[in-house]
Amino acid sequence: MPAAAVADRRKDRLIRLPEVRHRTGLSTATIYRKMEEGSFPKQRKLSVKVVAWYEGDVDAWVAGFDGTA
Repeated sequence: MPAAAVADRRKDRLIRLPEVRHRTGLSTATIYRKMEEGSFPKQRKLSVKVVAWYEGDVDAWVAGFDGTA
């Protein structure tokens, strides 16, 4: 990953599943299904039982969502 991308990532907030569900309007099952299909940003593992998504990835997905599929 280029240095500029790493610097940008450090500024990107990590958000947990309830916030992802709120922002997307999707259920937990749909989020995980779409991740498996490759049509939703992957989660990042923070610890054994904690995962989160980069806020920018989720925001970009919402901005590009066209309502099909």
